[in-house]
Amino acid sequence: MRETPVTVVGTLVSDMRPRRVGPDAALVLNFRVACNERRFDKASESWVDGESLYLSVSCWRRLAENAASLVKGDPVIVRGKLRTREWTTDQGERRSVVELEATSIGPDLARCTVTVRKQHREGLSRAASQETVAPPEGDSSELLGRTGPPDAVSLSDLAEAVGPLVPA
Repeated sequence: MRETPVTVVGTLVSDMRPRRVGPDAALVLNFRVACNERRFDKASESWVDGESLYLSVSCWRRLAENAASLVKGDPVIVRGKLRTREWTTDQGERRSVVELEATSIGPDLARCTVTVRKQHREGLSRAASQETVAPPEGDSSELLGRTGPPDAVSLSDLAEAVGPLVPA
């Protein structure tokens, strides 16, 4: 099956919904993005709102950890693969929905400014050089070693662990 890569520029319109799934308790973050068309109306000689597209987005593991710092209302750019999910209801009706599985997410710098904070992982630093570099204080890897139910992770814990991308 061929992948359908797509880039969506829009606004985060839902709260982040983090959860852990699978035997390895992989973190997945679900949210919705709205994209609003703007077009120039020659008759009125002004810009008008066109159709809106709402997409459900999911991201996994490290991307989910980092994206948790975004909040509802943030302007974002999301790149990923379109997927169609199909199911049958209890009444026997077939349903489907198109979702975006994100491979990268970032703030839309045309509509906000941010402060970038790189996360340094001990394993990645060691691979890049032979020196051992300690992760920064508040490293989100602590979150992965949490005890408790595998699907219990709070958004505030994630946001605190990864630090904010602050629109100015």
